[in-house]
Amino acid sequence: MMSGLEIFENVVEIHAEENDEEVSTKEQKMLEYVRSLKTLEDAMEPYKEQKRELKKDFKEQGWLTGDEISMTVKAYRMMNTKDFDFDEFAKIYESLAKVAGRV
Repeated sequence: MMSGLEIFENVVEIHAEENDEEVSTKEQKMLEYVRSLKTLEDAMEPYKEQKRELKKDFKEQGWLTGDEISMTVKAYRMMNTKDFDFDEFAKIYESLAKVAGRV
């Protein structure tokens, strides 16, 4: 089975052959970007696996549920957002909850 990168490279090559000219600079940069992205994603995979294991461990130990972990992560990310206004967030959340019929 071909990887996404191999498929992308083939499409670029086919496009170049169909036009009977070299791959355009933009296409070359697209291919370069995808190759670099794949390298980064491959390097990140061990850390992603550690994240999955951490979540699994906390759930298996009964320390937190999946929903508690999810809400904790959301709160953590909101706290790290520059100029996050919790009061404004709460107002917007309450308005959306009313519209959605959750209140």
